[in-house]
Amino acid sequence: MRKSSIRFAAVPIALALVAGACGSDDEAGSETETETEGTAATGAEGTTAEGGSAAVTGDFDGAEVTITGPERDDPSVIAIQDTLAAFGEENNIDISYSGDADWEANINTQVEGGNPPSISIFPQPGKLADFARAGSIVPLSDEVDATVDEFWDEGYQADGEVDGEQYGVPVKTDLKSLVWYKPAAFEENGYEIPETIDEFNSLMETMVADDNTPLCVGIESGQATGWPFTDWTEEMVLRQSGGDVYDQWVSNEIPFDDPAIVEAMQAVVDFWAPENVFAAGGSIAATNFGDNAQPLVDGQCMMHRQASFFAGFFPEGTTFADESDPDTIDTFYFPDINGDRPVLTAGTLAAAFNDDPATMAVLNYMATADYAETRQRLQTEALGGALSGFLSAAKGQDPEVYQPLEQGFLDILANSELARFDASDLMPADVGAGTFWSEGTSLVNGQQTAEEAAANIAASWPS
Repeated sequence: MRKSSIRFAAVPIALALVAGACGSDDEAGSETETETEGTAATGAEGTTAEGGSAAVTGDFDGAEVTITGPERDDPSVIAIQDTLAAFGEENNIDISYSGDADWEANINTQVEGGNPPSISIFPQPGKLADFARAGSIVPLSDEVDATVDEFWDEGYQADGEVDGEQYGVPVKTDLKSLVWYKPAAFEENGYEIPETIDEFNSLMETMVADDNTPLCVGIESGQATGWPFTDWTEEMVLRQSGGDVYDQWVSNEIPFDDPAIVEAMQAVVDFWAPENVFAAGGSIAATNFGDNAQPLVDGQCMMHRQASFFAGFFPEGTTFADESDPDTIDTFYFPDINGDRPVLTAGTLAAAFNDDPATMAVLNYMATADYAETRQRLQTEALGGALSGFLSAAKGQDPEVYQPLEQGFLDILANSELARFDASDLMPADVGAGTFWSEGTSLVNGQQTAEEAAANIAASWPS
């Protein structure tokens, strides 16, 4: 079993984080990039010190590289396209990105029809692995593999590794182990940020005694209703049982109804006891996951556990990690149990459908800190300076391109000793995007016990 260690380039990030003390879920790019001359056709590549480009460069004679992916909002599309276009112009490659609301269905159709893009961006490592085993995507070249190794810690590389070969390049990171809160409300009530799960539970008890509601919770999400429950369960598996058990659970080496998993599911139900929860929709299952921001702002609850992307759900004009604003919103790390500060992550990985030199050159650039910084800078600019919703765990980035809230996210990643990708995205779709959601929802609704829900999910695992 792998144990992921997430550590950034310690000196540059640590110095910036001492100065800028908060966190968010976007990142930007530096104004400059350093490249070392070379040509992919001959296998030459340049690598620089951390923060440099390490990009394969050269004149690729107007080659065309097409890229598809699920990100389709204007700021993301603009940032991805403009970041890649600049690299393409320098290297005589025509690069185009297309965001697709029906990416998952359409990439299947394109592959089956023999007309895939040059590169596609996968939100689920499990689907990438399926394509790899089917021979639809190609392993990374030695040059790209070396660049991934330079800029990405082992835990992130493992998400794109299939049967001992590296197929995926990490290009976006979502940090899930966050609790959103209003610092002024904590200060007014004399509450302190908890450092352990025991302290978190004690804090909730104190809040209830003070006639404050600890949590805003909602798991409604249309056909995907239940997915926030899976995130909470994954957090608790990591904290209670560690990375090895988590890996065995994801691969079904231990069944879903193993006592360790049942314990984690029950812990979530206990967190969500009626006295602890404000549900804007009347019940947890009827409350849309996005409808938890306004109640937090309004003081109808004290905390909400959700990923870094959640900044985009707060009302317009909300400030983040701004000590001068009494209404500002901030985050803290969802506390641990064993001192290993585990983090739950998600994100995307890029993979190639051909091994053309230009395709590999583009994929190589996407693996670098320069790509992450540039995309972040452009995406922030496209939003007029607002939080971008983008985050990357690539090593060597300049943290100054991040806003204070975002720097806090990087700080959490940098100080974690254990990281794992969202389990439901790694499991077979019938489970991770099926029974885990539906049976979890039934559990939350009180229609069955944790043991019964876990047994039903276990029985649904494909043979």
